[in-house]
Amino acid sequence: MAEINVTPFVDVMLVLLIIFMVTAPLLTVGVPVDLPQTQANQLSDPKEPLVVSIDARGQVFVQETPVELSDLGPRLVAIRGAKADTDIYVRGDKGIDYGRVMAVMGALNSAGFARVSLVAEFPQDATAPTPTPRPRGR
Repeated sequence: MAEINVTPFVDVMLVLLIIFMVTAPLLTVGVPVDLPQTQANQLSDPKEPLVVSIDARGQVFVQETPVELSDLGPRLVAIRGAKADTDIYVRGDKGIDYGRVMAVMGALNSAGFARVSLVAEFPQDATAPTPTPRPRGR
């Protein structure tokens, strides 16, 4: 044969594409956190953010590595390097104390991070009931 048959190559590439599409969402942060739900719009950002998670016991994680709160700022500065506009996503379990989340956000702020976002998940029931307006009293 004088020409190369590319059909098997295309078949293999399509299978690999499907495998990567299925496994890519599973490769996000692996710390189990029960996120609160929200009706806000989803953010779309092409850059890879740093993820700080706080589990149900109050333990702080950078990506999947446990970190003490006092070491959080220096660890993130070391990871960030020269990138001043690094996005940080804070994932806090909905059962933890609000003060713990604020302590983590305070540590991030004191380390010089200004682009900090809180992560929540969409409700399971997308058709959440809207509150009915109350009649005005005279």
